[in-house]
Amino acid sequence: MDQFFELKQFIDECSYPVFFTGAGISTDSGIPDFRGPNGFWKKNQPIYFQDFMASEEMRNRYWEQSIQFKSNFNSYQPNFGHKAIAKIIKDKNKGHCITQNIDNLHQAGGLDNDQVTEIHGNATYAVCLDCSKKYELSDIHAQFISSKKSPICDVCSGPIKTATISFGQPMPELEMQRAQIEAESSDLFIVAGSSLVVFPAATIPLYAKEKGAKLIIINNEPTEFDRFADLVINESISDTFKQAI
Repeated sequence: MDQFFELKQFIDECSYPVFFTGAGISTDSGIPDFRGPNGFWKKNQPIYFQDFMASEEMRNRYWEQSIQFKSNFNSYQPNFGHKAIAKIIKDKNKGHCITQNIDNLHQAGGLDNDQVTEIHGNATYAVCLDCSKKYELSDIHAQFISSKKSPICDVCSGPIKTATISFGQPMPELEMQRAQIEAESSDLFIVAGSSLVVFPAATIPLYAKEKGAKLIIINNEPTEFDRFADLVINESISDTFKQAI
């Protein structure tokens, strides 16, 4: 059976689809894969969360990296893959999207905030780590460029950081709990553009499978979890959804 037709059948027959997306879905929007051959972390040393908290020098270096990589995040546009996921969930009037991405493109592609769980945070704004006040990222970047000092909150003087989960930073409890609830609710769980190598996030698709969902993996390259999947498609995500919906 044609793999795209098989995917279409799975989508047509499901009642509660849940998507789990990684960097591969956003490459068609021009965002490079963090871990790919030319990815950001191949060329830059990550700032670990404990170092960010402990050292002013590291906080300054963190904001230099943020300006280098995240200052244009709001310029990226959702691609057909993001829009297809939004259409499927909207058409079913049920479902959810769990994403490892930090680019806000699922919301820009048509999903409501409550239909997206961001387990690695969001790079399009900043937040105070003490009182959780949100800040426009462009304002924080401009402030850092002007002062050359890492920003602090104007309410409580706590450290400000982009609203992403850094290396060594605890995973967000509420988001991980929501992801598990959605995985358990799903009867179809589609991984799109994740290599499934980042834990504990990578355990979520297996949890869905254990709870009875059909598991589909769409990724350019094979993953270690392919053997558990009901269908594996090693093709472009946008091209795959154009064939299947």
